[in-house]
Amino acid sequence: MTVRTGMSDRGGRGLSLAVWGLTRAVLLLCVFKVFTVPGPDVTSDVSVIYQGWYQVLRAGSYPLDDVTWQYPPAAALAVLSPDLLPFLEYASAFFVLVLLCDALVLGLLLYAGSRPGTRDAGAWLWVVGVPLLGPTVYARYDLMVTAVAVAALLAGVRRPRVLGALAAFGTLLKVWPVLLLVGTARGRDTRRSWSAAAVTAAVLALAAAVVLPGAFAFLTFQRDRGLEIESLGALVFHVARQFGWEGRVELRYGSMEFAGPHVALVSTLALALSVLAFGWLLVWRLRARTFAVHTPADAAFTAVLLFTVTSRVISPQYMVWPLGVGAVCLVFRGSRMALPSVLVLVATAVTLLEFPLGFAHVVASDAEGVTLMAVRNGLLVAATLIAGRRLWRDTVPGARRGCAAPQLSRAARADTPASAP
Repeated sequence: MTVRTGMSDRGGRGLSLAVWGLTRAVLLLCVFKVFTVPGPDVTSDVSVIYQGWYQVLRAGSYPLDDVTWQYPPAAALAVLSPDLLPFLEYASAFFVLVLLCDALVLGLLLYAGSRPGTRDAGAWLWVVGVPLLGPTVYARYDLMVTAVAVAALLAGVRRPRVLGALAAFGTLLKVWPVLLLVGTARGRDTRRSWSAAAVTAAVLALAAAVVLPGAFAFLTFQRDRGLEIESLGALVFHVARQFGWEGRVELRYGSMEFAGPHVALVSTLALALSVLAFGWLLVWRLRARTFAVHTPADAAFTAVLLFTVTSRVISPQYMVWPLGVGAVCLVFRGSRMALPSVLVLVATAVTLLEFPLGFAHVVASDAEGVTLMAVRNGLLVAATLIAGRRLWRDTVPGARRGCAAPQLSRAARADTPASAP
């Protein structure tokens, strides 16, 4: 029986590697323009914007005069990373490096899924989910950040300090990885991971400020952003345009945003929702008592969904964040994030339909565009609510009724060997 199981595992992993290779070959053919995907050219961000930033950074400064530079200081490393492959031109080197990060994530998920109490479901979510986003996923640096986040969560099972250090590095790449720290177990794990994160962030931020001027100019540019047309709040104006709303769509801060009456109000309400999301996470953190080996990943997944859904900007590449964190959740048999992870998977497929394939319809707010945005964002809202409810019920005393609580304790104990130091 053991031999058969081992052969089955090897066969399943071999199949996942084959599917990964085939789908990633298609993605590379798309970004190298062997195949052309209908809609806007998704590779221009790399060949034009990133490469322009690269020239400025190489000259010794952050892009202080470019409002589209809205990223923390360590993002410069991603922009400069094609220097690692000097024998390729800039865009080609960038695409190859993203491919390598993609492969790294798969390798980490497969390795983690080979341990007791784990499974390969996380690897399969990653294998299937990434190509559903289309070539956009290889034409932004978000997959690189997600690779850091996946490595942080998986390392944190046994090494909280590594989790903290990698989360801090990820935060200085693109802010959202700070959410990886929200679910660390009380006591020693939290002290070790949070202190490591604080020290790492301080050292990296100081180094960035000393090496290049303008390391924190992105804070001003982010503050001034408006309501991007793919965000949840933007649905209000997509619908309002059907009834004569006098606003318009403009290219601002590197994305298409709504401008006109009441946009500022809805944008402020979106910020208020983000504050409420933070408040819910704080209350959960204070009340949670049951921390199993999968809890940090479950909490991070929920937090990423909360702040993605309430954001004023939900760009297509953002979908790779919950996809990667959800894949880590599915590595652990005790995690109950399967359903919200599947909803994210479906939302990722819908995202490809709205960008780049149907982006003209989204900009026009016609029936097809409004439908695509309502379905994509509706799936994300549903995933967020389900994930939050399950996280609360699994970790907060009294959240379950009757005999369900002992079952949770047994599940937590079953996970404990995988998290033992």
